[in-house]
Amino acid sequence: MEEFSKNQLLDIARKVIRLEAAAVSQLLEVLDDKFLEAVDIIYRCQGRVIVTGLGKSGAIGRKIAATLASTGTASHFLHAAEGLHGDLGMVHKDDVVICLSKSGNSDELFSLLPVFKRIGVPVISITANNNSSLARHSNVVLKIGVKEEACPHDLAPTTSTTAMLSLGDALAITLLEKRQFSREDFAFLHPAGTLGRRLLLKVGDLMEKGPQLPVVQANATMKDVVLEMTAKRGICVIVDDEQKILGVITTGDLTRLVKKTEQFFNIPAVEVMTSHPKLVHENTLAYTTFKKMEQHRIIAVPVIDEDDKLVGVIHLHDIMRAGIV
Repeated sequence: MEEFSKNQLLDIARKVIRLEAAAVSQLLEVLDDKFLEAVDIIYRCQGRVIVTGLGKSGAIGRKIAATLASTGTASHFLHAAEGLHGDLGMVHKDDVVICLSKSGNSDELFSLLPVFKRIGVPVISITANNNSSLARHSNVVLKIGVKEEACPHDLAPTTSTTAMLSLGDALAITLLEKRQFSREDFAFLHPAGTLGRRLLLKVGDLMEKGPQLPVVQANATMKDVVLEMTAKRGICVIVDDEQKILGVITTGDLTRLVKKTEQFFNIPAVEVMTSHPKLVHENTLAYTTFKKMEQHRIIAVPVIDEDDKLVGVIHLHDIMRAGIV
């Protein structure tokens, strides 16, 4: 058995990546009105997009269906072989079918085509063979144009499946943009996990408010501030009679004051506070606020409402405890 050196193995890996990169790049040349026609058919679909394929193409089809579903296009995956044994019941007349096959001559897919025609669903095919039986029975053919697999025997689907995946992503994201699918829409479909929390949770959902809000009036002394900070956490907000923020005092400010003088209880809070502090609106995403706090190296930020009045304080620890970062 031939032994390969480290450099030879790296050269093999680089060749695979070059071939797959080329397979994706050439899609830029073949995208045309057929792609736009496929986008329009899916956009106008009143039912769901049914993605089907077999083998490695089927695995890519499952991923494309998942990407479509998560970006606002109702979609399901139908295994081509299972479709011949009862799963065709998921296909309805208002649906659209996307078939994936490099050769376009898969027996299982070919057997499904007459059924799709009887149901009356439009068929979009993604294939490397424009002259295949699949292409001839499709309403729209999207050609991937791959001539060579990265496999040295030109057998294992590699460049072809990479190109299929890229084309599927192009369909999904083009449709996302066409539908004006927003971050909020995306969050609605991803409520669980870090991603969902980043896109859903706002500062107002996590901030301290009411009795837990560390706040004193403009006429307060540093004794009042210390008592407030001792009972609560890390920051004290100074406000006027209309709850407009005049400034903040942090534990860092307090430490610096103690180093200057031990007799500070009677000092007016307004003489110690930091004026014009960083503020955040209650409807700001908590993750956005986290990035702002990280950038400015602060651990707590006053929260304001539409009238610029104090309604809460958000702490870095509250954001982290929510599992956003």
